[in-house]
Order: sequence, then structure tokens, then C-alpha cells
Amino acid sequence: MTYLTPTPDPWNLALSISIACLSAYVLFDLAKRVRGEDRGVALFWLLGGSFAVGTGLWTSHFLGLYARVTPAAVGYAALGTFVSWIAAAGAAMIVLAIAMRRRLTRLHLVGGSVAISTILCLMHHTGVAAIVAAPPGIAWNLGLVGIEGAIGILLSIVLLLALDGLRDARGVSGAFRQVLASMVIGLGLGVMHLVAMSATHIPVNAIHFSELALDGEQLGAMALLAAFLGLGCALVSSIGYGWLETRRGKLAGSLKTVEARLESVDHDLRQQAMRDSLTGLPIRLVFEERLEKAQARTERLQQMHPGPAEKFAVLFIDIDGFKPVNESLGYAGSDEVICTVARRIADQVRDGHTVARLGGDQFLVLMEGVSANSDCVQLARRVLEAVKVPFQVADRRVQISVSIGIAVYPDHGDGDKLLARADTAMQAAKRAGCGTYALFESHMRKGEADQLDLIGDLRQALERGEISLHYQPKIDGRRGVICGVEALLRWTHPVRGSVSPAVFIPVAERFGFINTLGDWVIEEACRQMHSWAQAGVQMRVAINLSVHQLNELDLVSRIAAALKRHGVKSSHLLCEITESVAMQDIDATQRTLDALGHIGVYLSIDDFGTGYSSLSYLRQLPARQLKIDRSFIKDLDTGDHARAVVDAVVRLAHALGLRVVAEGVETARQRDILLELGCDELQGYFFAHPMPADSLLEWTAGKKPKGTVDFARSLVFDPVGRQSAGFEPVDA
Repeated sequence: MTYLTPTPDPWNLALSISIACLSAYVLFDLAKRVRGEDRGVALFWLLGGSFAVGTGLWTSHFLGLYARVTPAAVGYAALGTFVSWIAAAGAAMIVLAIAMRRRLTRLHLVGGSVAISTILCLMHHTGVAAIVAAPPGIAWNLGLVGIEGAIGILLSIVLLLALDGLRDARGVSGAFRQVLASMVIGLGLGVMHLVAMSATHIPVNAIHFSELALDGEQLGAMALLAAFLGLGCALVSSIGYGWLETRRGKLAGSLKTVEARLESVDHDLRQQAMRDSLTGLPIRLVFEERLEKAQARTERLQQMHPGPAEKFAVLFIDIDGFKPVNESLGYAGSDEVICTVARRIADQVRDGHTVARLGGDQFLVLMEGVSANSDCVQLARRVLEAVKVPFQVADRRVQISVSIGIAVYPDHGDGDKLLARADTAMQAAKRAGCGTYALFESHMRKGEADQLDLIGDLRQALERGEISLHYQPKIDGRRGVICGVEALLRWTHPVRGSVSPAVFIPVAERFGFINTLGDWVIEEACRQMHSWAQAGVQMRVAINLSVHQLNELDLVSRIAAALKRHGVKSSHLLCEITESVAMQDIDATQRTLDALGHIGVYLSIDDFGTGYSSLSYLRQLPARQLKIDRSFIKDLDTGDHARAVVDAVVRLAHALGLRVVAEGVETARQRDILLELGCDELQGYFFAHPMPADSLLEWTAGKKPKGTVDFARSLVFDPVGRQSAGFEPVDA
């Protein structure tokens, strides 16, 4: 029988090996993509890469075959050719599937190598068999076929080990190792092709010469084009994706770094917000939290070990005669005095005690693990002695004293009463001549009796009409017109006279009357807005909500009912919530504020800068307005620090889309600085004291009710022609 005599074509053979090397290189690159965390993306690379690399492998095989079979009329059976190409893609898919594994096990290495070698042999021999269309069939040299299989297994082992070794290859070194491994695999495939061709003997009379067969030359050209396009696209896509992944990784790393820094800054801000800015001591909120924990811990220990209860105590410390010290030394000198006192108190307490600044010239000490009241007395004496040591302030010799009140748990009541009773004891120490201490005693409860009398009178004050609302204007900084008012509670007692809100509001909160008082404010503010509207004045009114009101489940429905009852637009009502109240329970606050915003009520954060000053929390609240606390405004024209704080708050608020209101404006200089810093609204005695509703209308008309400055003088820009219309409708 006459067999086909091959005529080797070195150019086709070289091209075959080159495409095999390129296919291996692309295979190594795609192996990096299928290891990604996103399984959907990895599957895409597995399927697409398998057919791209499989096409390259089959083209390499075809060129190797074509290098040995030269008759131009040779044809290829379509089915056999297709099976051969699918086998090549299957071999590539097995390699990439193994590459997806996090580590190469012995089972994967051995089993995978056998499977890959078998499929490669199938590709070779089905491709060769596609040439034969009639008997007699191909004569196989089984010995060489076995050698081909062994070479395939060895080559597959090298391939899989190389894939595992190049798993973390990066940079120039990694690229060089990948090229070297690709050349080894490409040459190995070339040898395997040659052995496969040597193992086959094709009868000349059995070769496809049918016109129905695939033309060899056309098939070769198409395969070559498909291989270069497929491998090229796969390689470019893989390299591009790798570059994007690297960029994304760097950006993700940078983002994590920024987030870590922001978290660190936010943590620092929260820590700073929990400490007094002047002394660095914890604020009252922290003190009260630790007081609650101390009682809970003491009660738990009492349950576990019945017997004499462990005690803890509160020391209330107040600097004696601080007002004249403040006046004589100025702000800077008085701040130094407060810092010195804070430091000396802290030096006298042991670890585990808490020293906090209550505000102004008052301090608190929480003593835990107190065995006897004498422990508290000893600490009080040490503090008294330490504080009275003279010191220098601005070249002046200063000597001060403090008065200390002591209340002990459980001797003087539960933890929630200790602070008030320590305060009562401190007042007794002051009455005793200052510079001393006093333990709380039952007869000191006279002050508590006074508060009971006060709350009784307050309950009747609403019925008697002694409670009223006064309104303080807010001036638009850009236009110099009234843009709203704040409603403030006033109580005129028939015997006590004018009672300050600073006196009766805490009493109302303590005895649970604040919600009733708050309901009256909501109702009266809506009634007054309706009355003004009938007079042709559409005025936005701001009211203050307490933490107790925010905890009421029907607050929003009651506000909505009051607005509807008086026919007032919800956008005409603005609810102010102090920053410290808003942050006590951020989730509950946000739910309430979201509900208020949903019905159209405007929201404002009051006293910003005195509490948490948390940027992350502030972003969550649906507020329209931010009010800077008056403590920053009063120092605005004398201190750079206050100006820097106000400037930062204004910029922050504007960045969050909030209008900024400055309260406590008392001088023209403060007004001018605030306008320069871009403050939106101004409020304070420079413009007007709080006034009754009828006086407010006179003031807007250019008249000068008692207790106000001239309206035209208080305006900021060119007030000519505005006196007759000194308010701006809220809907304008």
C-alpha cells in the first residue's frame, strides 16, 4: 500500500511552534484572571479564554499537520475538524479550571495532566483522521502514540507547575518568567505535534479529494486568522483588565487609607467632643454615663455578694467668687485659672475616679469604691488645700478657693439624685463661708421643696395665662430683612415676677411637665402664625423641641394636627433641636426628624459646636439650618480662635447645603465679621430683644418698641425703602 510521503515545510513548522508559544503565553495570562474573587467574571474568562487558547492550539496543530501534508487538493472532513477544535478548547478549559483552584494539589496535578494529555492526543488524531474519507484507514504506530501521550503528560505537568509558580509573578521578572515558560511549553507542543505526525501513516488513496470537504489552504488561512484574532483579543483584554485591576487595587488601597484616616479623624473628633475644649476633662454627658454605670455595677455586686453595700460618691466643686476674677483677669486669665483648678483637682484623685467639667467654673468628681464617707471628706480636704495654693497669672499673684458638696450612694439616694444633692450640699458650703466642704443632709432638701413649689405654680401658670411667647427676629444677612423669628417662652409670676427659662425649664423637665409645656408652645406658635397671616404677614416661626418631646411617639401627628387646625403651612414652622439632644439617640432622632421633614416642617440644629460636632452624624440628619452657639459669637471680635471656628462651621454647613444662623449677635463688629464669613442669618440683641407678637409687627414697620435698637440702623445693607416692609415672606 502506498502511503503519503510528507515533505516538511520549515516555515509552517516554525509558525506552528510560534503560535503554540503565543497560546501558552495567553494561557498563563488568562490564568491570573480566572483566580479573581468575582466568580461571574472568572467564569467569563474561563469560557472565553478556553476557546481563544483552544483555537490557537488547534491552529498550531493544523500548521504542524500542514507542514507534513503538501498536496494542494487535500480536504478535511467538517465533523472531524470540529471535534479536533473542540478537543483543543477542552484541554485549555481543563488547564484554566485547575488554575482557578487556590492551590495545586497532587490529585489536580496527576489527574489534570493525564486528562490534558489525553485530550491533546485526541485533538491530534481526530484532526489527522479528518483527512481520510475512505478505506483503508490510517495506520498507527502505537509505540509513537504512547510516546506522544507520555510527552503530553510530562508537558502538562510542567504547564501546571509553571501556572502555580507564576501565580504571584509581577513586574519585569514575572513577565520574563512567563515568556520563558511559554517558550518551553510551545516547543513541547511542537515536539508533541511531530511525534503525533510520525505515528500516523496515511494511505494516499484514502485522502479527501471531495469538493464537499473543507479546503486545506482556505482552512489554514482561516485558522491562522482566527488564532491571531482570538489570541490577540484575549491577550489585549487580559492585559487591559489586569491594568484596570491594578489601578482599582491601588485606588481601593488609597480609599481604605483615606477611610482609615477619616475614621481616625472622626474618632478624634468624637473624643474631643466628649471632652471640654479648655481643660481636656470629660464633659457632663460622659460623667452622667459613668455615674449610671457605677450604680449598675454597684447594684450587681450587691446582688452577687449581699452585705454592706459598696459606695460611690459625687463631689460638686464650684470656684468661689469667680466673677470678679473673670472681670479682673479677662478671658485669657480666667481660662488659665480654670485650667489650673482642673489640673489641681485631677492631681488629687486616684485612678478610676472621674473628673469632669460641668461648665463655667464648676467641676464634678465621681469617686468609686468608697468604703466610708470619710474617704470623700479626705479627698475634699486635699482638693481644698491644693486649690488654695497661690499661683501666677499674667504676672499677677492669684489665690482662690472652692466650695465642695458631697453626696454618697446609697446614703443620700439613687444615682440620678446624687448630682442635684451634691449641688445642694455645695450651696450649703458657700453659705457656710466658702472655701469648705459639706456632706448632703436631709435638712438641705429645702431647695427641693422650693422646686416642688415652683412646679406647682408652673402647672397653674398655663391656666392663668402667665406663660407667653416672645419672638426674636432673625435677619437675612444678604438682604437685611426679617426671614423669621424664634419663639421663646416667658413666665411672669404674680409673686416671683419674671422667672427665667433657665430656672423653670429644668424644673419642668425634672418633673415631667416639659411635654405639656411643649404642646402649648406648638399650639400657640401655630395660632400666632395664623393671626399674623390674617394681618398680611407670612412669618416663619422657630420653636425648640426638647429630648422628652422627641421621645414621644405622637409628636409628629400632634404638630401636623396643630398646623391643620390653624390653617398654617408646614413650611412656616421650623423646629430647632440642640446638637447634644440630637446626638443622644441618633437613630430615634433621625426617625422623628425624617417624619417631620416628610410633612414639610423645616428643621434646624441648634447650639452647634457645644456637643458632639460630629460630621458623620450631621450628614444623616435632614436639617435645613445650623445655628452656631452664642459662646463662639461673643468672642468673635476679640479672638482669632472663635473666628476660625465660625469660619469652619459656615464652610461645613454650606458644603452640606445648610443655611447658617448666628445667635447672640450683640455688636456691629460681630455682625460685620459674620457677614464677611458668609453667615446667612443673624440673631441677637444687636437687632432686637425677644418681644411680644404685637411689638414685633411694629418693629417690622420701622417703629422702635421698647427694648430694641432702631430697625433701620440694625439692617446690614442699604436699608433705604425697606422700613415699610421690614420682613420677607417665607415663601419668597
